[in-house]
Amino acid sequence: MNNDTLKRLQHSRIRRITRKGITYLFLILLGIIMIYPLLWIVSASFKTNNEIFSSLSLIPKVVLLDGYSKGWAGVGQNSFGLFFANTFKMVVPTVFFTVISSLLVAYGFARFKFRFKKALFALVIASLMLPNEVIIIPRYMVFNKLGWLNTYLPFIIPAAFATYSFFIFMLVQYIRSIPRELDESARIDGCGSFPILTKIITPLCVPSLISVTIFQFVWRWNDFINPLIYISSVKHYVLSLALRMSLDVTDTIAWNQTMAMSVLSMVPPVLLFFFTQKFFVEGISTSGLKG
Repeated sequence: MNNDTLKRLQHSRIRRITRKGITYLFLILLGIIMIYPLLWIVSASFKTNNEIFSSLSLIPKVVLLDGYSKGWAGVGQNSFGLFFANTFKMVVPTVFFTVISSLLVAYGFARFKFRFKKALFALVIASLMLPNEVIIIPRYMVFNKLGWLNTYLPFIIPAAFATYSFFIFMLVQYIRSIPRELDESARIDGCGSFPILTKIITPLCVPSLISVTIFQFVWRWNDFINPLIYISSVKHYVLSLALRMSLDVTDTIAWNQTMAMSVLSMVPPVLLFFFTQKFFVEGISTSGLKG
């Protein structure tokens, strides 16, 4: 191997290392930019009001340790323990019924033939394009007639009837990717449609079902506009409303307490994602969202 060849190989190696170094540096800077707001909120929960609005540093000059204890005490007789419990009361049943109902409807669309199937599925897909603002007033009128206002029924009952088209679409695409030969083998062994769903389809759909769970949990946990419309009593407030209320009860806002409760409110969805991210990525990559 002559000198020219060695020089070309060295230059090529240097270019690869330089390119890789620049890529890693860019990703590190991008990661810092993305995670900085989260770190700032955690830091602000230990700062004074003046320091929160005058400094971008993540290290507090004066460390306040009472933000979490005083913030947890809440407003009046209602602590944030109550608001956390209310949020779980609303979110957990909604997520559960969403998963069950969406799976049943998706199984029907993916595996059965019936009249107007294409038209009905087209309506399901079309409802994805319907803005939520369009149906707020009709839904409010219906729930008011049913006497469901100031309860969590406007969130739980619709979820039991597969009203989230996005999840139906996800699961339909996932179930279609499961070979029909498995169904046929089960039918030969004497399984009916429901045993096939419970013993074959559901276990294979676990990654996609976990994706549905994460999406719905995070959306309902962070929801503000719908609880604001349907819930009027403070004792039924969820976290999103409680955090907003904490800004209105006093003339001087203790921002470190608000930031502390905001940090705690982020813990459940973050933990859920970290513990299930493997299945989440698998469910998204094979659910048909890519085409």
